[in-house]
Amino acid sequence: MEESKFDAEGKLKHGIIKEYFKNGAVSSEGEYVNGEKKGLWKYYLLNGLIKAIGNFENGKMVGLWKWYRENGKLMEEGAFADEEKKTGIWKRYHANGNLCEEGLYKNDIKKDEWKTYNTEGILTKKKRY
Repeated sequence: MEESKFDAEGKLKHGIIKEYFKNGAVSSEGEYVNGEKKGLWKYYLLNGLIKAIGNFENGKMVGLWKWYRENGKLMEEGAFADEEKKTGIWKRYHANGNLCEEGLYKNDIKKDEWKTYNTEGILTKKKRY
């Protein structure tokens, strides 16, 4: 998701911007303020569905973010704090939508108990960090 802060003319990006795939479909949309991403951003897959959605502050991912699969099902969700460090409960999902893994991050490091589930949603493993 790293992109240039500058437009084709060498000026800092500023304002609401839509970026496109080569086929003309929207690849992302959001706002730049003096070359830094700010507020809600949406990233899209080639099929037009949402790939990722979340907020930026001073060009860094903050708060809750969600990533999706090509079938539209949620793939992963979690939050970012200072300097894009993972924080709080993070969850990953199997392609069928069932929970795959969940656990706590503190300062970008896995903490406490993490749980892993099979594709039927049955708990198969616990690990402490």
